[in-house]
Amino acid sequence: MKKPLFTGSNVAIVTPMYEDESVNFEKLGELIEFHIANGTSAITICGTTGEAPTLKDPEHLAAIKYTVEKVAGRIPVIAGTGSNYTSHAIEFSQEAAKYGADGVLLVTPYYNKSTPKGLIRHYTKIVDSANIPAILYNVPSRTGVSLTVPIYKELSKHPLINGVKEASGSTDIVLRTLDACGDDLNIWSGNDNQIVPFMAMGAKGVISVLANICPKETAEMADACLAGDYQKAAAMQISYMELIDALFCEVNPIPVKTAMNLIGMNAGPLRLPLCEMEDSNVERLKKALLAKGFTLA
Repeated sequence: MKKPLFTGSNVAIVTPMYEDESVNFEKLGELIEFHIANGTSAITICGTTGEAPTLKDPEHLAAIKYTVEKVAGRIPVIAGTGSNYTSHAIEFSQEAAKYGADGVLLVTPYYNKSTPKGLIRHYTKIVDSANIPAILYNVPSRTGVSLTVPIYKELSKHPLINGVKEASGSTDIVLRTLDACGDDLNIWSGNDNQIVPFMAMGAKGVISVLANICPKETAEMADACLAGDYQKAAAMQISYMELIDALFCEVNPIPVKTAMNLIGMNAGPLRLPLCEMEDSNVERLKKALLAKGFTLA
């Protein structure tokens, strides 16, 4: 049995920026304190929501180092270090380990469309080289390749492969992975609209976009699942669906960063090729925020 790196709500935190698009570390520090104060169980830095593909290597590593130092062991820090080039992922993962990150998040190598053998070798070489626990990240809508149950089964044998952020949207793969791997591979929902369904099947929590603006509520939903109170958790899941849908009406993290700016959290601009939302979608997002009690700045 593998102890999960975290349980409950892990925020896939945005990377706040100044208007010149440089990283706003002061604001990042404020957001980290905001999440710790509001019950977030762990922080994932430099993931998809953190605009990792647009960060230069020194910025990426500086964000990981800053987050680990700012958190100072109060909650786990998971560092996004995945790449479609295995050696690059190894270098980043080794640096994250040196900084003291609790684990790394490793997206499937995008564009290359690796074979199952290649995926297994990719992940094995990274964790063996960096000697740090890893969470696999399955998001085929972005990467063009999906992990499968046989791949999960093989990788679950490795002591440093702690689990998977499952963002394929498939309940079937979750069920079959739990059946094949049991307690040898932890699962976390990678989609906010599936927190309760996945946790009802045995997932340990969520790596969440919603938590950027609703940390307390996302944590409460996940904690209710962990306590077996699925009636409460389901009611919360249903009540937040309009906002969750609005946060994904355009590609993440465009809506969530926009939402943060709309409610005065000052996350700053996006980096191209991400850009401002369509006006109709901004109105949809505003409506959803107002419906959940937010005040627009």
